[in-house]
This record gives sequence, structure tokens and C-alpha cells, in this order.
Amino acid sequence: MEVTWFATFENPSVSSLPDAALERVAQVIRNTEGLSRGLIHTPWPVDGLPFDDGPAPFLQLQLYAPALVVLERALDHAGSLRALADPAWLPVPACTRITEQAMLVRPVTVSGAWQQKEDVCSFMVHYPGRADDPNAWLGHYMAHHTPIMRRFPAVREVEVCSPLMWLSKMPWYRADHMQRNKVVFDDASGLRAALSSDVMSDMRMDTARLPPFSGGSVHHAMRTRLVKGLTV
Repeated sequence: MEVTWFATFENPSVSSLPDAALERVAQVIRNTEGLSRGLIHTPWPVDGLPFDDGPAPFLQLQLYAPALVVLERALDHAGSLRALADPAWLPVPACTRITEQAMLVRPVTVSGAWQQKEDVCSFMVHYPGRADDPNAWLGHYMAHHTPIMRRFPAVREVEVCSPLMWLSKMPWYRADHMQRNKVVFDDASGLRAALSSDVMSDMRMDTARLPPFSGGSVHHAMRTRLVKGLTV
């Protein structure tokens, strides 16, 4: 199974970085050896969604590797990703909160063949709290919740990410979310249509049946740019 690493940049007063800064980030990702895929997520404002969880991160990176050791090598003192923590290379606004988390990727098969475009709309969800019984939680989620997510109209990709322990020398706070999800659509209209479809009623009913957990969930619509690798 693949592993993935998230780096999340949050600042309520910042909505975006200059294009030149984003291109420097993309350059670092492209130059990092061993990655199977590299994504840059930035906010994609979408009106009419049934969630309002505050400002989205102005930048979120998601990098994939075939083995944890590959990510850990890139996150070491001499690793290529250290450039992202250099203010001279990537100046970020003051008071920006930056977190990282490496996770195990659980891809969920959806119908139809699809090759990721350079820009798509991703519905990024994370669960910041704790489940009373993590095994029961994940078992229910994978057995009952993800089959409903697969039924969203025009869904292109569904992914569930689970926590793991990882080594990193990045000078950032280590997030410990109990789960992250990504549901991908061609564009914002596709996301809006999915979240207003009849599938949402089944999602809500199954959410009520999830094993006990705390912390709720946080949802954001993001524009996802593929900068390294391909997926089908």
C-alpha cells in the first residue's frame, strides 16, 4: 500500500500564495526522488455546499510514495523537502500554522477509467478527534461508508487515509488526525451536484451509525494540481 504525506498551511487572513511561490513548491516536488505522485491543493470556493467549516488552508501538499522509507528520506535534514521550510525559498505570511502528517493510503475503487487532469476539484475531509474503538470505526467506515461515497454522480476518485508513525526532521507541528478522506470530481460543478444528490441522505444516515467518536469532521473544497506522476 502507498503512503502519503500532507503539509498544511493555514492562516485565516491568507487566501493564496503568488504563482511564483507555488511554482517553487512544484519544483521541489518534481525534484524529490522516489515519489509516485505529487499534488498541490489550493482553495476552490464553491457556493451552495452543505458544509461551512471556515477558511480552507491556503496551501496543502499531498505527496505519495511506494514505501514510508522514501518519504522519510525526503523529510530528513538533508532531504529535498527541507527546502519547503526555508523562508528564503518559500516565504509564508506571519502567523501561518504549518502541520504535517504521513498516512497510509486506502484507495477505493470507483466505476469507469479516468486519468487525472492537471486541475480537478477535491473534497478534502479530515477527522481531528478520536474514535472510542479505532478498529470498529475504520471497519465500519470501509465496509459501509465508502460504498456510499462511490455512488456520488461523476465521482473520479475516493481515498481514505489512516494514521501511521513516521520520522521527520521538518520543523512543523505533527498533526494526528484519526482519518482523512479525499473525493475527487472534474470541477466545482461536479462537487456541487454530488453534494446535492440523493446520495447525501444515505451518507447522513450512515454517519449516524458510525461507531462513537469525538471531534467531528472538517470539509474543504480544493483545487488540486497534479505536479508529479500520473494516476488512472
